[in-house]
Amino acid sequence: MYYAVIDTNVLVSALLSASFFKSAPGKIVSHIITGEIIPVYNEEILTEYYDVLKRDKFHFPTDRIEQLIEEIKKRGIHEIRLASGELFPDPDDAVFFEVVLAHRTQEYTYLVTGNTRHFPIKPFVVTPRQMLEIIENGY
Repeated sequence: MYYAVIDTNVLVSALLSASFFKSAPGKIVSHIITGEIIPVYNEEILTEYYDVLKRDKFHFPTDRIEQLIEEIKKRGIHEIRLASGELFPDPDDAVFFEVVLAHRTQEYTYLVTGNTRHFPIKPFVVTPRQMLEIIENGY
């Protein structure tokens, strides 16, 4: 079992993929549903998920968005954020990093993102593909 904060771009990529469960982001969502990955979140992250996934440009069905976020809430762990003192190109990304920091005080937790360059270089900031390798290799 692995703990991970899932960046919104991973969910967007999963939902955009024609072959949902064959793409790396889709496989991440699949691992959440099967319990291999325990998502870690807070209210700010859930709000961003809703706000971004409901953008008109994506045309995602509302019921699919709500089902995905409900799965994350049902299977996940609500966590506070721990101030990092880091600067981010997009200040809205700070919450993802800081929730990881807070949960890492209890369990080793990853930040899964398609935009690693938006975050400090840390071994726990990984791409969906890297997270899949971690799971496959049992790290």
